[in-house]
Amino acid sequence: PTMTEQLEDLTTYRERVRTYMEEQLPRRDPKNPWHPTEDDDDRASINRDLQRRLFDGGFAGVCYPKEYGGQGLPIEYQRVINDVSEDFDMPLLFSTPTMSITGPTVLEFGTEEQKQRYIPKFLSGEELWVQFMSEPGGGSDMAGALTRADRDGDVFVFNGSKIWSTYAYRSDIALCLARTNWDVPKHRGLTMFIVPIHHPGITVNQIKMVDGTEEFCEEFFDDAIIPAANVVGEVDDGWTVATRLLFHERSAVGGSSPYTQGRYRNTGDAGRARTKSIVENAGRIGDPIAQQLVGQTEVLDLVQKALIDRVRTGISSGHFPGPAGSLVRLFGGMAEVERTSIALELAGQSALVWDADDPRGEGVDY
Repeated sequence: PTMTEQLEDLTTYRERVRTYMEEQLPRRDPKNPWHPTEDDDDRASINRDLQRRLFDGGFAGVCYPKEYGGQGLPIEYQRVINDVSEDFDMPLLFSTPTMSITGPTVLEFGTEEQKQRYIPKFLSGEELWVQFMSEPGGGSDMAGALTRADRDGDVFVFNGSKIWSTYAYRSDIALCLARTNWDVPKHRGLTMFIVPIHHPGITVNQIKMVDGTEEFCEEFFDDAIIPAANVVGEVDDGWTVATRLLFHERSAVGGSSPYTQGRYRNTGDAGRARTKSIVENAGRIGDPIAQQLVGQTEVLDLVQKALIDRVRTGISSGHFPGPAGSLVRLFGGMAEVERTSIALELAGQSALVWDADDPRGEGVDY
């Protein structure tokens, strides 16, 4: 917002958000927060519909600029939405990576035409994005990408493969890192592209995991033609774009991104409710040891929130370098391990085995 615009009072905004969600969004099922379906295609359709409902109400892309369909508001307004939304189904599939990783990358490096074309489409739920970064032989060496994009006039011809792209088979657009120059050091010969997934020359296969899930995908490029207009940033400077994408990924996973929407269910008020349920089911409400463990989870939440604010403020002011975003990602991972360990200790043996009629099993879903 400009200096002359009057921002809505946060209390009033919270009331407006809750009223809209009560009218337009279904209540969350605590036993199935991913929405009441086991079918991934149905889940995608539900998420698209929920995203559209948020967009129609003016509550999607809160921190995205107005000229691209967002609301242009500070992060505090997105946090209000995240708080209120714990009682409702939210389009979490759009939150990460579409809204919080690939979207901000396009916002920063995309051409004006790209931003006008793509950002309103994912804010409104029409297009779901994914990342084409990892490769079968690449391991953690993202800069060693071998998928090639050879220039041919106004287009690039893609050949190679990517892997571990979550839900790519039912997504629409990908940010894809490919090699465009083989005569320079590996970091300098990469280019980032916007790639339509269901496109001639691109084959998407689902990977069946040992637990039966098939959300991870692998992609094969066989002379796939991608317009040069789909380059994000500069040709051969894709590593600059990729490192910024990784910054947004760390921010999203660590909890400091202003672009995530909704809240995953293991922290905050939802985390407290879950921990309380575990303690109650275990019959340990008056147990001083259990009370101390619950207190530890509270401290983890407080420290995590303070760290997120500190790092976000430090990066935005220039006091911290961009890679400081790794701090919240690292702490988030360590805190989650600690929360899970506490949950197991609180639940005792019922965390591993329980009878079908035993209500204690219902609270142990970390």
